[in-house]
Order: sequence, then C-alpha cells, then structure tokens
Amino acid sequence: MTGLHSSLPASFTGDASPYGGGDPYADYRTADFPFTGLVDLADRRLGAGVIAANDEFFAERENMLKPEPAEFDPEHFGHKGKIMDGWETRRRRGVSATEPHPTDDDHDWALIRLGAPGVVRGIVVDTAHFRGNYPQAVSVEATSVAGSPSPEQLLADDVEWTTLVPRTAIGGHAANGFAVDVERRFTHLRVNQHPDGGIARLRVYAEVAPDPAWLAALGTFDVVALENGGRVEDASDRFYSPATNTIQPGRSRKMDDGWETRRRRDKGNDWIRYRLVEQSAIRAVEIDTAYLKGNSAGWAALSVRDGETGEWTEFLSRTRLQPDTNHRFVLPEPVVGTDVRIDIYPDGGISRLRLFGSLTALGAKRLTARHDELD
Repeated sequence: MTGLHSSLPASFTGDASPYGGGDPYADYRTADFPFTGLVDLADRRLGAGVIAANDEFFAERENMLKPEPAEFDPEHFGHKGKIMDGWETRRRRGVSATEPHPTDDDHDWALIRLGAPGVVRGIVVDTAHFRGNYPQAVSVEATSVAGSPSPEQLLADDVEWTTLVPRTAIGGHAANGFAVDVERRFTHLRVNQHPDGGIARLRVYAEVAPDPAWLAALGTFDVVALENGGRVEDASDRFYSPATNTIQPGRSRKMDDGWETRRRRDKGNDWIRYRLVEQSAIRAVEIDTAYLKGNSAGWAALSVRDGETGEWTEFLSRTRLQPDTNHRFVLPEPVVGTDVRIDIYPDGGISRLRLFGSLTALGAKRLTARHDELD
C-alpha cells in the first residue's frame, strides 16, 4: 500500500548559506504548514522514542524528538567533530577507489515509536543548522504493531510498512513539511535519510486514535487528555504558549509549559474549546495553575455540549482560582457531552485541565467503529 503526500506552498532544496555569525536562525527557511495545530506524536512528553538507528556517529538519534527548537553553538566540538543538536550519521563511502560514491540505494534509518497511536496528517523534517551536512533526500514509512515491539520485531520481513513520504529532495537549515493523506492508524515510523547526513528535529502531526479496549479497561480516565484522543479545537489567544499544553501529560514543569494569554485591555475574557475522545460522562475536574503565579487566571468556568450543534450548558460556575495551585472539583452528577469549553476571567492562564470520566455506551460504540475502520 502506498501513501500519499501533497505538495505544500513552500518547499526547500539545496544548501543553506554557511553560518556567518549572529542569530543562527536569521536565514532559517520555513513556512506555515496547515497541520501544525494537531498534536505532535513524536513528542517525548507523550512517550515517543527513537528505539533504533543504524548509525549515530556524530549526534545521537534521541535529539530528533526534543520538544524545543534545535540549538547551535559554533564553538562546540568534540573528539568526533562538530557536535550538532540533532541526529547525524557519518559520511557514506563507496566500495572502492574506482567507485567512491554511495549507491542510489544506500541510506541511514531510524525507528520511531509514536507517543500514541494516530492518523498522521503531516510531517516536518527539520534540518535546522544542518547547512551542508543534511541528507539529499528523505522518506518516511509507517506501520501499526500492537504492544511494545523490539527493533528486531519491527524490522522482520512480515511487518507491513506504508509509505507516508516517498523519497523526496529536501533543503538544509529548513523546516521541510509534508502533508499526509493515509486514513490508517499507525504506531511506529521508519525515517530514512538518503544517503546520509543529519536531521535536527522530527515532528509528526496527527489525530490520536486510542485503543477502545484499553480505555474500557481503565474505566475512568481523563477524557480530554492528548494521549487518550482529546484535542483543542480553538482558543481565543495563543500569544505566549499553545492551548494544547493544557492537555499534555503530567504536571507543568515551568511557566511556558502551560497556556498563558496576553493581557486584556477590554471587558472580554479568554477561552479554550476542547473535543473529547468521544461522548463521555464527566465526574470530576482538575484545573491546575502550576507555575502561573502573578499571571494565573482569576476565575474559571466550564461548559459542555453534546455534538457540534448542541447548546452549551455550564456545569462549573465561575470559580475563583489560586496561583500555582491544583484545583479539584467532584461534580454532583455526571455531565454528558462531546465538547467542553473553559472560560477564564479576565485573562492569564492555566497549566492543565483534567476531565475524569468514562465513555458512554454511544461513545464507546462510535470509538470502536472508528478504530476498526482505521485498522
């Protein structure tokens, strides 16, 4: 089965200019990709990992999944050469003096375990700071294997791989983006660089497709969490940090690990609208303002609706929030719906929102049907 990737407004090929000093990102080539609002399944905070690579001579494979942008220190050298913030392999060579160049089939590869199973919508292969040592081309394949397979199991002959990005020329010091159109649920990727070189960061933007059997076994779980299939649909403001941070795993570790808005100078308020994993019955709520001390939201309220045409109903009235505090609320009765909205007053931020509940019978049925369709 062959996947499809569509061309995007901007693509980059060839070397970037040598680093000339100053801001290393000043001549970085990038574009606005339509899929970057989705969750990045290659994020280590979700549990993603680089479980194997054929070569990492100059720079470790794990660097590709760091959530922050790649850094560049022109004076940072080690015993093997320039130390790069990415995955970098040694230069490939041919078989002899008369055939010194690598063959067309020579390439390096890395196996990626996604942080959650999902339907991939876009991939960014970022070669930031790799100006003359990036791969000539890349390709990306995907597979779905249950459990926690070893590299040997993933590389076995009986594993079916689907091409998401065919072999495509890319550019150095650039965010190389690829839209993907394959309606399948995947758990692992194989990233290939032809014939060798370096990749600073890998981003895999997708819709999480959780396992209904796992969620059923859990019973009560966080029905808005990224890893369980929740997502942010929209937000009033993303000035300082993305709204998606509020449904990341774990507690916030620093101020910009949450959601913070700019200061309002009108009489309005800020908000986030979420889509739950499926129709759920919510029984308890956590609103956390960890590390937001002088800039936490003053008050918050929660509303729910069932379906995109349903009416919004408030189920947690406007409640005072304390800075740097995890607030817990047990609801007097379950609240059923598919979408939840948090309104904060007047501005500021929260670090995490947790909505603990379980799927309704209808929600479980629809989630199972979608899971079967994707498999």
